[in-house]
Amino acid sequence: MEEERLNSLPENAQRELKPGEEYKPLLGAEKKWSEVTPYSVALGLLMVVIFSAAAAYLGLRVGQVFEAAIPIAIIAVGLTSALGKKEGLGQNVIIQSIGGCSGAVVAGAIFTLPAIYILGVEVNFMQMFLSSLLGGVLGILFLIPFRKYFVKEMHGKYPFPEATATTQILVSGEGGKGAGTLLVSGLIGGLYDFLVSTFGTWSDTISTTVMGIGRTVADKAKVLLKVNTSAAVLGLGYIIGLKYAFVICCGSLLVWLVIIPLMNLIWGGQVIDLMHTGVTMAIGEMSPDQIFKDYARHIGIGGIATAGIIGIIKSFGVIKSAVGLAVKEFKGGSRPTDKTVTLSEAKGLEAKGLEAKGLRSQEDIPMKTIVFGIVIALLAIFAFFAFGGVVNNIWQALVGLLIVGIISFLFTTVAANAIAIVGTNPVSGMTLMTLIIASLILVAVGLKGNVGMAAALIIGGVVCTALSVAGSFITDLKIGYWIGSTPKKQETWKFVGVAVAAATVCGVMLVLNKTYGFVGDQALVAPQANAMAAVIQPMMNGGGAPWLLYGIGAVIAILLTVFKVPALAFALGMFIPIDLNLPLLIGGAISWYVSTRTKDKKVNDARMNKGTLIASGFIAGGALMGVVSALLKFFNVDWFLTAWHSAYGEAIAILPFIAIIGYMVVSSMRAEDSSLRSE
Repeated sequence: MEEERLNSLPENAQRELKPGEEYKPLLGAEKKWSEVTPYSVALGLLMVVIFSAAAAYLGLRVGQVFEAAIPIAIIAVGLTSALGKKEGLGQNVIIQSIGGCSGAVVAGAIFTLPAIYILGVEVNFMQMFLSSLLGGVLGILFLIPFRKYFVKEMHGKYPFPEATATTQILVSGEGGKGAGTLLVSGLIGGLYDFLVSTFGTWSDTISTTVMGIGRTVADKAKVLLKVNTSAAVLGLGYIIGLKYAFVICCGSLLVWLVIIPLMNLIWGGQVIDLMHTGVTMAIGEMSPDQIFKDYARHIGIGGIATAGIIGIIKSFGVIKSAVGLAVKEFKGGSRPTDKTVTLSEAKGLEAKGLEAKGLRSQEDIPMKTIVFGIVIALLAIFAFFAFGGVVNNIWQALVGLLIVGIISFLFTTVAANAIAIVGTNPVSGMTLMTLIIASLILVAVGLKGNVGMAAALIIGGVVCTALSVAGSFITDLKIGYWIGSTPKKQETWKFVGVAVAAATVCGVMLVLNKTYGFVGDQALVAPQANAMAAVIQPMMNGGGAPWLLYGIGAVIAILLTVFKVPALAFALGMFIPIDLNLPLLIGGAISWYVSTRTKDKKVNDARMNKGTLIASGFIAGGALMGVVSALLKFFNVDWFLTAWHSAYGEAIAILPFIAIIGYMVVSSMRAEDSSLRSE
């Protein structure tokens, strides 16, 4: 019976709990399971090194940053099964959690630090390493106090798309009935996306410009709609669900159907250089994509920032509770011991107003340790800024510390919220905002020129890594919550994973800079870092920021909050390109359709759950084949059908996209009762 429970998640894993209902994870809290073992730690750290190096190479060389969590989960399941490891599920969670540090730290590092080379400023390995390490450590420490809020108290209220897909993969490794469905859909989704990205058999995007009238409207009125045809993105939309997908798309449609055409109508003949970057093209001469990238997207950044601050204010009770717990511990308040307690004992403690710290599946690193850790991390960051050649004096180091501490704390919950809703961390937008704020403040305290640019980028690197790691880590903790892992063990070993990932990424970056460089004809692409450099250079030389656009985004976020519309989801829609948002709506519509066709709740739930397995397979297959496709590009293997793609790709893409939608609907509808929900 216990073995059967390990084959699939409980029925209430992804819905809100009824009054008095309890979620019981796969790995019961009454028993101590194998989690942290020499095998799981060694394999997890090996995954960190391999995927950190691979992600850094690919991200800088071909401009593609892939998420490592899903491929690592698949490898962990395969190796653990092949080696016949007992109690493999708990160990696989640790492998995935440690290994997942790679993608998070890579994103934090390559979005900012290469810009130092691009701007011609000298930097050494230790500066880059400490920027990534301290940022990652701070992100973990800031997130832990909010673990219970996001993964337990908000149970069923957030879709957690990436965590859902990864959990399904890990659970399938226990031989569940859903393994077959997951495998088939993974093969279909992987092959589908591989044909697009490697061969260009059809276009990865369908736009209204496929028709002549659409091209005319896009050119004259700047009205353009696009849909990404990726199976992985469609799967994300299914897991996100119709509610959030609709709100996200409303934000996107506001930008693309209202704001961009209005900008063209009002300022079409003018050259608008809000950031003093030397723009010479009038808005009317730009394509809708260029207007979005150079102007409209900044409205989304302002909205994300404001929605995040509003979220912090609304979550004041959670913050107050975490701080209160820390104060209570410092005063020597009594708490249960670290011994494992039973569920009945835990309920008894809760009835007395005490926290069941001894309940294994709810045990975090003690709050006192977290507070001391934050203080030590902040002191280390101050010392790094003051004595590591980052700034000129103690006063500037203190200013840099305040920027890092305040922005990292405020936006940690924003990053976690974004991951919980849409599975995408808007870290580049938040980092861009950080760089602008940091540049303005540093210039005000007398830090300009090359030293100022390097300081702003290192400060931005610390914040970027903190937010990237925090967003990634909430996914790991949600996976652990569903499965029943010990949070304290995940949290402890995450620090080790971050340290190894930081050393690997920075070492790879130094080698790549010496081998290829970041400037010149044969230079590495590094698109995000180039964008950051383009923003920061004029800021340090008397330039400005698009405050008007940020202000518009802020007003929109405030109005949305007043009218009780999820402001962060809406702002994410304004920031993320529309071609990635519309398929989310299609996927969400599919999930609504298959789960509402009958009055029989069991049948609806069965169909919904089977669709979740299919969507998870699409995401996993797309992620794996995305890595393969990027590797082929890295090794200059070119199988792309350029002529065919240019002539017919977009028109042909409509048919396979409809076919994969049909597969998802028909397959999901075949699940007729709750006993088949995993098949």
